[in-house]
Amino acid sequence: MRPSNVWQALARPGYLKSAWPLRAAVYLLTGIPLGLLILLALAAGVVFGVVLSVVLVGLPLLALTPLSGVPFAALERRRLRLIDDAPAPDLHRRPAEPGLRSWAGLRVREKATWRELGYAVLSALILWPLEALALTFLLGAPLWLMAAPALLAIDGKEVKVLKTWLITGYPAAFGWALAGLVLLFLATYALGVVAGARAELARLLISPRDVVLGEQVAQLASSRVRLVDAFESERRRIERDLHDGAQQRLVALTMSLGLARLDAPEGPLADQLARAQGEAEAALTELRELIQGIHPAVLTDYGLAAALADVADRSPVPVDIRITADGRFPAAIESALYFVVREALANVSKHSGAHRAWLRLDHAGGELRLEVTDDGRGGADPARGTGLTGLADRVSVVDGRLSVSSPVGGPTVLLVEIPCESTDPSG
Repeated sequence: MRPSNVWQALARPGYLKSAWPLRAAVYLLTGIPLGLLILLALAAGVVFGVVLSVVLVGLPLLALTPLSGVPFAALERRRLRLIDDAPAPDLHRRPAEPGLRSWAGLRVREKATWRELGYAVLSALILWPLEALALTFLLGAPLWLMAAPALLAIDGKEVKVLKTWLITGYPAAFGWALAGLVLLFLATYALGVVAGARAELARLLISPRDVVLGEQVAQLASSRVRLVDAFESERRRIERDLHDGAQQRLVALTMSLGLARLDAPEGPLADQLARAQGEAEAALTELRELIQGIHPAVLTDYGLAAALADVADRSPVPVDIRITADGRFPAAIESALYFVVREALANVSKHSGAHRAWLRLDHAGGELRLEVTDDGRGGADPARGTGLTGLADRVSVVDGRLSVSSPVGGPTVLLVEIPCESTDPSG
């Protein structure tokens, strides 16, 4: 597999034959003019800002000087691709409104801006001289040694190598050239190490991995919330369309078939109409169950407490209910708890052999706590496909936790805890 950064390339035998030594040299070389440029920009901004501040013209210039690190860091993020193929994300947020004022106001308040300013000052005062020094010693010195025979040929008599050692003959000149070749071989590795360390410092200051990871986690959490909300909205829309459309048509069809059956004389036609009416009623029943499974109207209209009471009333196993969570909650959380209870009571009916179940819902300390208990045989295991894994996944989507205690012999206790606040002032 092709190395994606200079560190991986250094660890492989084909480093010298690859483009990575050249990329490292170009990275360090381009850092020198950029460092000089930001030094001049910072110095000019401060000097002209102070001088012109007496006539108030320089005050905006001084105020904008801290933002000089922003374009410099943008260039640096592009330059980092020479050393590491992984992109260095821009941590700046997009302004809510267009215009320089909105942009500058947002940037001044961001931590990333001040990290980039610190990196710009560090580059202007320290890093570019170090880059120049590294290139001089790691590339300049070996190349000068390798050029000893050519320099001796140009002078004709003698030449000083590195301004220190005097060479008067070609044997010594070629000896120094060979030494320069060996040093160049070693210097290419040192160049990669220096460039890699320089790039890591830049990434640490302008695009730290922990901050990037935190931003990505926050973005994923926000996108997950948006997806859940969109999914719940779509479920409600489908439920309304089926309830107000297909269900009403089936009701009308059933009534029409019933009236036609009453008007028809006894015989085969009446029997056919009776069978058709029965099929329409069966389809209507199935459609109502489907609508209930997509998104119950009682949950939308009357809230979580009423919806859970409805589920308990329809359970084959008697259920004792205690609900102290008043008010309304976010739609995604209400939907998740509704379907958890529905699936849990279905499991009680199908698998537990229980004679009774208990449902408790409380809201305290900013947390909804749901508990479903039965007096069945126990032994519920998520690995055996009882739907518990799906319930845990559904709860985790709304940042909740699901735990199950089900020793052999019972009882089985399913506990769900979801941090949330009531969206209803009365709750």
